Amino acid sequence: MGGLEDRIARVALTWLAEPGNRTVWALVHQDGAPATLDRLLTGDVPDRGLRTTVAARAVAGDPRRIAEIALRRGDRLGTRLVVPSDSEWPGRLNDLATLELDASGRVNHDIRPPLCFWVRGEWSLGATLERSVSIIGARAATDYGTNVTGDLAYSVTCEGWTVLSGGAFGIDAAAHRGALAADGRTVAVLACGVERPYPAGNSALLERVAETGLLISEWPIGADPLRHRFLIRNRVIAAATAGTVVVEAAARSGATQTMSRVLALGRPAMVVPGPVTSAMSVGCHEILRSNPGARIVTSAREILEEVGRIGEYLADPPRGPERRHDQLDEESALVLEALPTNRSSTPERIAAEARLTLRTVLRRLSLLEIAGLVVRAGDGYALRHARSEGR
Repeated sequence: MGGLEDRIARVALTWLAEPGNRTVWALVHQDGAPATLDRLLTGDVPDRGLRTTVAARAVAGDPRRIAEIALRRGDRLGTRLVVPSDSEWPGRLNDLATLELDASGRVNHDIRPPLCFWVRGEWSLGATLERSVSIIGARAATDYGTNVTGDLAYSVTCEGWTVLSGGAFGIDAAAHRGALAADGRTVAVLACGVERPYPAGNSALLERVAETGLLISEWPIGADPLRHRFLIRNRVIAAATAGTVVVEAAARSGATQTMSRVLALGRPAMVVPGPVTSAMSVGCHEILRSNPGARIVTSAREILEEVGRIGEYLADPPRGPERRHDQLDEESALVLEALPTNRSSTPERIAAEARLTLRTVLRRLSLLEIAGLVVRAGDGYALRHARSEGR
């Protein structure tokens, strides 16, 4: 487990610069968190923007002192700090070390692995995320979206998987509720301190998540849910689980941004299609159009087929209602089709209509009679229950 000095430094670094900062992560990876914190506070870093950020932030107080206060508050509130050296650290997040996006600016800057996580909940973070699926989507979700999401989350959780989402209104909330309804585990990744569930309208829901699952955040106790932090948070949603499902998403939404990270990481990117007339499905359909690697999913079984071990889950292809003659061989089907719907016919006429030999027709008629699909009628044969067979 990480020593106290390392933990204090990681909290201080996350307070000084936003999580995922490329330069900070590289320095920590190279020299360790305490040494990196010393370098930042003395301005010994080549990144001019980072030096400016640290200098401005440090005016508010001593980073180490602020980190110590946050850790004490966290203990009182029943939270814990998880760092990469802890046994419960989720290893998938290390893949963010090589993530590169086809974009410029801040969206492609704060994308490296987390330095630490604040956690509320009793379960091991790594074990909880080992078999997990992210389900995300629009805040302004439709009834279609929330109903589909709830069903998917419920069924996925019933199979022993964890459902992870962002705690927001709409699709996120429906995913958490679906998992809770199945008495399963769900994880909410927040963009603020874990002691202040956001949005406030979901406070009761997120408290339930904390009681039965986990609330996690990279930001220290007391951190505000600033808008840009949700975009930074989304890389964790993309990297922490075995795959991600987007149910509804408007064009250029946070959900589509998250899916760009899922695709860049090479993780299963799954999309639930929606009505072509719905603005809340435009983003979903654009993901499918633009990314050959994205897969359509319409059931929990199809989701688990994408993220489970090979052969563990095999979704059955969709089928219509089965009828007794669906399993007939080709010759028997031809004989059955050659019979009139409302009268009998002789074997000779059936043979002519089916273009089969009389011997073949007589043999198939016997089998069809045993199967209960035809009956003898005078010197010929007739269909049995023609209407009920859906002809």
